[in-house]
Amino acid sequence: MNKKVIIIGAGLGGLSAAIRLAVEGFSVTILEKNATIGGKVNIVERDGYRFDTGASLLTMKHVVEELFTFAGRNINDYLEIVPLEPICRYFWNDGTVFDASTDLAKTAAGIQQFEDAAGFRRFLEDSRRKYEVSERTFLSHSLNDLPKLLRPRYLKDIFAISSTKTLDKHVGSYFKSTKMRQLFNRFATYNGSSPFQTPATFALIPYVEFGLGAWYVKGGMYQIPLALGKLARELGVEIKTECEVKRIITSNGTATGVELSDSVIEADFVVTNADAVTTYRELLDIENKRIENLEPSCSGFVLLLGTKKRFPRLAHHNIFFSNDYKAEFDALFRKKRPAAEPTIYVCATSTSDSTQSPEGHENLFILVNAPYTSGETDWEVEARPYRDLIIKMLQRFGLEGLEESIDFEEWITPEDFNEKYRANRGSIYGLSSNGIFSAFMRPPNRTSLVKNLFFVGGATHPGGGIPLVLISGKLASDLVSAANSSVS
Repeated sequence: MNKKVIIIGAGLGGLSAAIRLAVEGFSVTILEKNATIGGKVNIVERDGYRFDTGASLLTMKHVVEELFTFAGRNINDYLEIVPLEPICRYFWNDGTVFDASTDLAKTAAGIQQFEDAAGFRRFLEDSRRKYEVSERTFLSHSLNDLPKLLRPRYLKDIFAISSTKTLDKHVGSYFKSTKMRQLFNRFATYNGSSPFQTPATFALIPYVEFGLGAWYVKGGMYQIPLALGKLARELGVEIKTECEVKRIITSNGTATGVELSDSVIEADFVVTNADAVTTYRELLDIENKRIENLEPSCSGFVLLLGTKKRFPRLAHHNIFFSNDYKAEFDALFRKKRPAAEPTIYVCATSTSDSTQSPEGHENLFILVNAPYTSGETDWEVEARPYRDLIIKMLQRFGLEGLEESIDFEEWITPEDFNEKYRANRGSIYGLSSNGIFSAFMRPPNRTSLVKNLFFVGGATHPGGGIPLVLISGKLASDLVSAANSSVS
């Protein structure tokens, strides 16, 4: 009889693990508390508008492709993935606009308006080296393999990408322009961290975007979990939605199943796609002070706006920068307060995909970094005025008539992320990377506290974002297979 695996949560990490384990011959059931699969990669559809409410950009496309190849499928039968040009349009308060492109000659030419582009070329070459080292070490091994990574074969690589410098200091050694420093510091937010605290190790992220490409999925990014769910079911995975797990059952220190509101389901292995901190605190009732003390990533305040007019200034991805980046991150991580003048991200998929809004209308996904929940902010009181501030800022940036054009509106606060997705303190990316050793402090994919219990998702190794979460599913499934082989 095939060994049974229960996966808690149908986020991308859970779906990735489920697909791989099904291919390996396990009997897999996913239990999802919400009505839809995808976790934070989800969707809101209203009045002809479609809004992706999670990740809006696909990088490291090869990770998704490899998952379908592993399952013996052609990804083109499930998803239409197209490159974006420009990758992102950047705006500053003085009227400056800059388009970033995967055409590096075009990007370098644009940088010349700020400074000599030679610094960009050197920076990107360093970024490439960091990525390639990380890919063959950090991204290819679970933290459970840390002793292996400390062997001479890998130690040189680990030292090559580790750094005592912050990302901001590192960026400053390549760029003199304040605007370019702000632009390349922004990549710290890809894992919910501060460029003034996260190590220069994460300077590898720009290569992921500029060197490997930036992509969009036709029909919206929610097509990714839909495609993974379809593939999982084809492989025999059972997916139960609106099925909340109350507790992970253990016996003699071993996970043996899960408890629902009205029943118990036994399993040989349990994989949790719930936030690692939340899993220990709520599903296991285990006090894990080391994990509890790790800093969550930042959260986000999201506006979903359907508008009755188009805004020609917008590209698919847009960033409207604040005047004082340092003050912004001090507010988020030191004061635990929303920034008084935030940087604003606007994704308008309707500029690339006519299916996302009614003709002549726009769908605007607006994200502002927000502090994880701490009691310092009452979003029931502060959401409306913060929304008003963001609308006014965007109108000053040139989105004239935005307020009057709003046809549909909804917002999502850090408290919503906490409640709907069991995200620790409403964090979007799991844990922050604010610290020299932060990457090695994440919960590993196999816990040492409970046998046969494994972790996937943004709050475990290797981190948040679509490709890394999918990799966590691979690492966890490999560990499950290894554990099964050891007792067979």
